[in-house]
Amino acid sequence: QVQLVESGGGLVQPGGSLRLSCVASGLTASTTFMRWFRQAPGKEREPVASINSSGGIGYYLDSVRGRFTISRDDVQNTIHLQMTNLNPEDTAVYLCNAVLGSDLYWGQGTQVTVSS
Repeated sequence: QVQLVESGGGLVQPGGSLRLSCVASGLTASTTFMRWFRQAPGKEREPVASINSSGGIGYYLDSVRGRFTISRDDVQNTIHLQMTNLNPEDTAVYLCNAVLGSDLYWGQGTQVTVSS
């Protein structure tokens, strides 16, 4: 059974940083296409960043490119999202996603709030 558990969210001031983690079980992160999404209140869920099975970075949302970095820890079977220079527009629930064949798996999400 696939399970994705996110952590690392919280309240941070503009300009601050956070590091999100997504621990995967029931799959091998190193051979799985995985993504971070976010969903702000009243807005559609949007992809933020992706990492493929070879460790290549497939995608960054334009508004986060240069500020966010996706990475993977194969030993911990975990993907991370390092977020720097956060601004209020980054406030959202951040969700981890895994693609296995035609199946999509989601974590429960972690709240990120950027506010002074």
